[in-house]
Amino acid sequence: MMTLDELKPGQSAVITAVGGEGALRCRLLDMGLIPKTKVTVRKVAPLGDPIELHLRGYELTIRLDDAKEISVEEESL
Repeated sequence: MMTLDELKPGQSAVITAVGGEGALRCRLLDMGLIPKTKVTVRKVAPLGDPIELHLRGYELTIRLDDAKEISVEEESL
């Protein structure tokens, strides 16, 4: 099992589970990070945090601490 923060720029994966507790989990779900959603890492900031994602037709930037709460499965080609 891998988490969203482990993906490299250009890699795509499908979200399998969203962790976190309370407000954090709700915020992640509200931003569209829900299971079975395909997400692609677009860019990583120069110091590695935050990362920019492409999902559901829009760009989303999240911190690595938040990305570690999201389990993903690498997309099979």
